[in-house]
Amino acid sequence: MTVRKDTIFEQYLAPIVRLLIDEKEMKRLHDSIDWKTECDRFIDPTLSYPDYYQSQNFHGITGGYLTASAAASYDPITQYALPPNETWVRQFAIETIRGTPLRILDLGCGTGSTTLMLKRAFPNAEVIGLDLSPFMLAIADRKSNQASLNIQWLHGKAEATKFADASFDLVTASLLFHETPTQISQLILQECFRLLKPGGEVVILDGSQKTLRQTEWLTQIFEEPYIQDFAQESMEAWMGRAGFGAVQSHDFCWIHQVTHGVKPLPNAEFEQFNQFEQPTWAIA
Repeated sequence: MTVRKDTIFEQYLAPIVRLLIDEKEMKRLHDSIDWKTECDRFIDPTLSYPDYYQSQNFHGITGGYLTASAAASYDPITQYALPPNETWVRQFAIETIRGTPLRILDLGCGTGSTTLMLKRAFPNAEVIGLDLSPFMLAIADRKSNQASLNIQWLHGKAEATKFADASFDLVTASLLFHETPTQISQLILQECFRLLKPGGEVVILDGSQKTLRQTEWLTQIFEEPYIQDFAQESMEAWMGRAGFGAVQSHDFCWIHQVTHGVKPLPNAEFEQFNQFEQPTWAIA
């Protein structure tokens, strides 16, 4: 895996992370997969990678997410990038869901960590994970097979899916918006609105924009080309402009942010969506 050596992460944090992760196991995973065969199962030949995605070396990795090394290393590293516990953070987002969705779309699903948790939380739902990286989808599919979870993995753009209008009860995205330019982020939320049935919910997990604004060094730890612009924006405002109602954001452990919105029902009240029940174990 070719990475830049001048990032804060590589200079100061990488040595610590390397003590924590099992690099031999990570290499075994990388070498155990026939990446061409696996990626070919997911690649949509009609898809053109957008420039904002293929031109960036996300996390300092040459080639970004369109590489096998990025996919194989994502889970081992991300568990330490979501303190205090990756599962708690993702579960916090899932617990903001108010209804019982029967059709769920997880945008920018990556290696499927949140997608698998959604399927476990709603076992009767049809769950679909969509991502631009076939390498990430190969890992996600491997994980869902190992867990015996029936999830459909699709190659595509979050801002321009091919699904029909009003075809989902729930649309989610975890750690996606800080990795997209502002204009694309707004397009993704417009797409979420189009895809949801009236009364459907959108749940976005990402870094706390307030904390990122106040703590600039957090935006510089990893090579994230769009995170500083993300920090200056407002997920609530984006959702409002996209048409969502009952929009609320809640921080978890200071550095994580979950924003929830509802696609309005025609001529209906939304008071039932205005109460957010914070998990008793959540750390403010």
